[in-house]
Amino acid sequence: MPISSLTGTRLRERRLALGLRQSEVASSAGISASYLNLIEHNRRRIGADLLAALAAALGAVPAELAEGAEGGLVDDLRAAAATAEALGGTSPAAAARAELDRVDEFAGRFPGWAGVVARLSRHGAGLERAVETLNDRLSHDPHLAASIHEVLSALSAVRSTAAILAETEDIEPEWRERFHRNLHHDSERMAAGAEALVAWLDGNPAAAETGMATPLDELETWLAGRGWSLPELEGGDPAPLRAEVAHLATGAARALAGAWLDRALRDAVALPMARLDGLLTDEPPDPLLIARACDVPVDLVFRRLALVPGRGWGLVVCDGSGTPVFRRPADGFALPRFGSACPLWPLYAALGHPGRAVLAEVAVAGRPSRRYRVLAHAMASHPQGFGGVELREAAMLVIPLVPAALSAAPPAAAAPPPLVVGPTCRICPKGACPARREPSVVATP
Repeated sequence: MPISSLTGTRLRERRLALGLRQSEVASSAGISASYLNLIEHNRRRIGADLLAALAAALGAVPAELAEGAEGGLVDDLRAAAATAEALGGTSPAAAARAELDRVDEFAGRFPGWAGVVARLSRHGAGLERAVETLNDRLSHDPHLAASIHEVLSALSAVRSTAAILAETEDIEPEWRERFHRNLHHDSERMAAGAEALVAWLDGNPAAAETGMATPLDELETWLAGRGWSLPELEGGDPAPLRAEVAHLATGAARALAGAWLDRALRDAVALPMARLDGLLTDEPPDPLLIARACDVPVDLVFRRLALVPGRGWGLVVCDGSGTPVFRRPADGFALPRFGSACPLWPLYAALGHPGRAVLAEVAVAGRPSRRYRVLAHAMASHPQGFGGVELREAAMLVIPLVPAALSAAPPAAAAPPPLVVGPTCRICPKGACPARREPSVVATP
């Protein structure tokens, strides 16, 4: 059991919380009160046996006193501090920086407050991801644009017809009846469009049937609901998966998911997960080396890596037009659905040069402690021979790296700075950016 330098601090906080005197706890543990005082001020090392005796006297588990709230909580606090600093920019509030050299002490002495700060930071990050998704869809979703156009078109027709009826006194009965029919028809159009728009905004299941959710959304939602785990593929029996696909809402989604399953099954036969696990000795993995070792295409390795259980590696695949045709998001890394954005730059760099391996270390704007290793590769095919069109498909693997510990020491001169990307220019908190296309609504001036 690791015993940290703050074990004494946690002993003292626990004793004070219980309202016990040093002499009472020391007597129960078989030591003097003065020795306990030195331990509580972290001036004496404490062995496992004595720690167990003190924990029993305080009604605690030894591991709680030895390890406390450190580890993952400290990493979360460091990430929260880095996010706050990145969002602060040059504002006066940025001058009040967190005391990172005392983060262990804060987590040890006030684990409750430390947990609150970490939870609020994670909650804020979740809200950021929700805003990123909504911004992407509101800006580029063709179904939303069509729905809004339908509502506005019907509204204009209703307004024009109503104006004619209100301003014209001597309308013949036949024409008046025709105008009334048009008014009724256009009002029904407007109501149907409004219902579809509300269904899209609410995200209810009926949206899929009204066309407000794309077939690709349905496929990815189904896979995400399974935790991106498809063990049936490894057994060569996709029947249970096909049964689930048959219950998707739209025929287009069922066809798309069926084709995806066929490809995934061929991938599993060519590169079984058991064999792939045996090759994952490097961290992070190199798809090119795995493809060479297994004599399979590189794009197949990308797709298989995205389904490795428990890894959480992200994947985005696009066609020759640059349109994403498949996405498995990585935690904290925004992948736009409809519009292009700088998180996809490595993907597009590979798309323009088939066969070229693109490698980058990426940081997310506003969350500099989150780093990702991004690998991209594109392949070209000619299904119609020399006289036919060239088809290109690019894949980008996103591998979350262990959060870098923030330090005041400057980075090594040989290490290139990471590529800092944001979701879209409109909601990117990054300050000076030579690639910015439009002003951000959240960046600090």
